[in-house]
Amino acid sequence: MKWISLIKHWDQVLERKTSKIKTQCQKGIPASLRAKCWPLLCGATHRKEKNKDLYKALELAPGQQSWIDVIKRDTDRQFPFHEMFQSKESHGQQGLLRVLKAYTEFQPEEGYCQAQGPVAAVLLMNMPLEEAFWCLVQISELYLPGYYSTLLEGVLFDAAILSSVLKRTCPAAHKHMESQGVEPLMFATDWLMCLYSRHLPFNTLLRVWDLFFCYGVRVLFQVAVVLVRRCLGEARQRKECEGQMETLEQLRAVRGRVQHEHADSFIQEVCSVPLSLDDLQKQTDKEFEKWRKERPGSTFDPRFRCHGYYMVWEKEREHEKEQNKKEKQSANLSVS
Repeated sequence: MKWISLIKHWDQVLERKTSKIKTQCQKGIPASLRAKCWPLLCGATHRKEKNKDLYKALELAPGQQSWIDVIKRDTDRQFPFHEMFQSKESHGQQGLLRVLKAYTEFQPEEGYCQAQGPVAAVLLMNMPLEEAFWCLVQISELYLPGYYSTLLEGVLFDAAILSSVLKRTCPAAHKHMESQGVEPLMFATDWLMCLYSRHLPFNTLLRVWDLFFCYGVRVLFQVAVVLVRRCLGEARQRKECEGQMETLEQLRAVRGRVQHEHADSFIQEVCSVPLSLDDLQKQTDKEFEKWRKERPGSTFDPRFRCHGYYMVWEKEREHEKEQNKKEKQSANLSVS
């Protein structure tokens, strides 16, 4: 009942700036309501309403054959044991092709990135095609800008952030990785880009996504800390990893270590990782200074990405104010 009430009075709840939404996201969104809640949290609902017929037009467009061929090769790799994705003719694989093809039409310069496949698949397991499409757009543009672009600048940047977060939150594991020449890019690229869709038990994954849509990229770092702890948190584990190869194998086999963990206890630990929004923004500013010096030609700027639902909502309101202002100015000009 709490979520139904929040959905019904969404704008009023946000205007009051209460912690109700965060509290409910931490407890977990009911499976039957994720199709409504995830799009609301990330602003996909608003985006869909503002672009009523756009998805249908993108879906009907012929599309670029080269992208379609690549997407088709990937569709049967996504959750092959799930009933939705068991054959090329299944509604899951067909839906995945339609959503990803529409995305390449929507962002022709960016096109399709392989890591978007599992992300879109998880969305489709929880909602209709059009909602899944707009959620994918919001994730790619607002939550994780630069993650799925050709240069993968968002991932490169966040790998550096993750290194700093690990140094502070699990120093022994970080020191061990450093001594073995292991960097986050070597093991966490897939974790971050696929939003852990290949690495966590499904119920735990959905709970992590509840938090991700609520808080943004910060949650991905907190989950990474918990997974590194599972692999290298104990002295015994670090001792067993005598070289770079052994350390990477340990980190890449993380799914087996969390397979039988209860989702509630995992989420509790994720939420307890000390990483505030203020911490993250300070670290982002620090890394961005380095980034600009090392890549003077880059236009990538992660400082204004949305850290969760409230920033998305504020951005929507700012955009609407600008639109209203332009409309008034235009009306005044036509009168004069």
